[in-house]
Amino acid sequence: MTSGRSVRERLLDSAYAEIVSGGWTRMRMADIASGAGVSRQTLYNEFGAKEGLLQAVVVRNAGVFLDRVVRILTENSAEPTLALSRAARWIFTAAREDALLRAILAGDTELLPVLTTRAQPVQDALQERVAAFLLECRPGLGERAAAIADVSVRLSVSYVLLPTDPDQAAHRTEMVVASLLHSVGSAEPSRR
Repeated sequence: MTSGRSVRERLLDSAYAEIVSGGWTRMRMADIASGAGVSRQTLYNEFGAKEGLLQAVVVRNAGVFLDRVVRILTENSAEPTLALSRAARWIFTAAREDALLRAILAGDTELLPVLTTRAQPVQDALQERVAAFLLECRPGLGERAAAIADVSVRLSVSYVLLPTDPDQAAHRTEMVVASLLHSVGSAEPSRR
C-alpha cells in the first residue's frame, strides 16, 4: 500500500476497520499490519501491544469529536454554560451514530474497558481541552477549571455509556456545570 497516508494512519485505519466490523477479539496483530501494508514489527514498534493500538484508535476518534466540540464551544464562548450544554447535546446525539462507539459499547469485554477502566488517555484529552476553553472564557477560574472540566467530562462519558435522551442529558449537564461555575464564582475553593 503506497498511499500518501502515514504508516501510523494506515495502521489506525486498519485497526478501526477490524473494530467496527466486530473482528477485534479474533484479530491478530499480523492481520492489522497486513491490512496497512507494513510488517508486524512496524506495528509493534509504533503501538507496542494490541491495547496500545486500541487506545490510539479511540484517542484518534475522540480527537474528531473534540474538534467539533471545540468549534461549538468557540461559537458560543460568550456563555460558557450554554456552550458546554450545546457541546454535550451534540456529543450525545453523535455518539449514537458513531460506528466505533457502537462497536465498543456492543462489543466484548476486551473493548469496553477502553471507555471505562482504561479510559484515562481519552479522558485526559477531553479534560485538557474543556479546561482550556473554560480558562479562556473565565481566566479567574485558575486550577478550578480543571476540576470543572473533570466533572463535566466524566458526566458526559457516563451519558455516552448509558445513553438517554440527548436533550435531557444535555440539560442536566448544563445544570451541573452552571452550578459549579456559580459556586466557584461565589466561594473560595476548599483545599483538598
